[in-house]
Amino acid sequence: MTDIAFTSDRSIVVVGLGYVGLPLAVAMAGKFNVTGFDISEDRVRELKDGFDRTGEVDPERLKASRITLTCDRADIAAASVYIVTVPTPVHDDNSPDLGPVRSACELLGPVLTTGAIVVFESTVYPGVTEEVCGPVLEQASGLVCGEDFFLGYSPERINPGDREHTVDKITKVIAGQNSAVTAVLAQLYGAVTSGGTFTAASIRAAEAAKVIENSQRDINIAFINEISMIFQKLGISVYDVLEAAGTKWNFLKFSPGLVGGHCIGVDPFYLAERARQVNHDPRIILSGRAINDSMADFIAERVCAQLSGAGKILVLGLTFKENCPDLRNTKVIDLIQGLRRRGFKVDVHDAAADPKEAKRFYNIDLVPSLAALKDHDYAAVIGVVPHTEYTTITASQFERLLTPGGLIADVKAMWRGLDTPALLRKWQL
Repeated sequence: MTDIAFTSDRSIVVVGLGYVGLPLAVAMAGKFNVTGFDISEDRVRELKDGFDRTGEVDPERLKASRITLTCDRADIAAASVYIVTVPTPVHDDNSPDLGPVRSACELLGPVLTTGAIVVFESTVYPGVTEEVCGPVLEQASGLVCGEDFFLGYSPERINPGDREHTVDKITKVIAGQNSAVTAVLAQLYGAVTSGGTFTAASIRAAEAAKVIENSQRDINIAFINEISMIFQKLGISVYDVLEAAGTKWNFLKFSPGLVGGHCIGVDPFYLAERARQVNHDPRIILSGRAINDSMADFIAERVCAQLSGAGKILVLGLTFKENCPDLRNTKVIDLIQGLRRRGFKVDVHDAAADPKEAKRFYNIDLVPSLAALKDHDYAAVIGVVPHTEYTTITASQFERLLTPGGLIADVKAMWRGLDTPALLRKWQL
């Protein structure tokens, strides 16, 4: 039998150095011989200079790491373990885009050697690792999956911007193509996380576990978003309702808002695709997605209904979540477009986003500073992303920014305790 035991003289390659791959690679480099690979020369150059634009690894820790960084495929040949952490987005029609995963397999195939293990962390639907990735790796390598090289799966659980549930603290679900592969995964991941490992019944079970984690959150948030819509028409703030309902011991506490990002706003479509492949109509999953995707336009409609004529609106926040620079799949852009369609000029400020990425991804020129904005220039200020900088905005700051009779629109209940200044109005979701 091919030797797949992992010893200290063997090496690990992490493929993809984004929000998921970089923290994992740095953590593993503290215990093992690790090379981090990314196809972006700019990304590798920045990391070698000690700068992580995602903010997930601080400069001191990055510079102190023993990790080898490269964008040259020749540098990752003949490793014992390859861990693939590339994105799994969707196409414009919301069908799964497995292009990045396939490309990673095609890249790795020529450098695989006998006994290598290829582990996938990318979120996929059940069956992708064995039914899609395995055959692509076989074709690209000329080796036989399950005999010459082996597959594993350990779903990523990185939560961008979260300093509590980091990769060195969470429980890692693992599954190998056989018991020997699983033992290697337990050895590797168990060495870098205090949360331990959980062995799933199969690779497909591990894939399914990951895709339902985010689908479950999506559905729960969709319920809260739908009742937000109902209560708005009844003149009730959903936050007042949730505060009261939350006093019951078994009430599940979810908040309304825009559901974007690389996981919750995407992963349900992967599960829905697999459901359709086996002739099941995923009604609840897709209904939840439809509600959440409609939320931005609903907020735009509610805000604009309270404003007379055209004017300027200041949107606070563009990233998909608070205190995080991640702009991937942010639904704030849908809100901005909804406001513009209704005839309003929109300025955008974000306390965490990279202005260059905002311009490149969405053609948005971020306002560089709130302090530099003109006095009394906006008909409304909308708080969309609760970055810490926004939660401390004072009544006098609103008085300076807004025209008389202007609207403070609070999507995330950042300013529930703020006394509305005279001559201004306040709306809360």
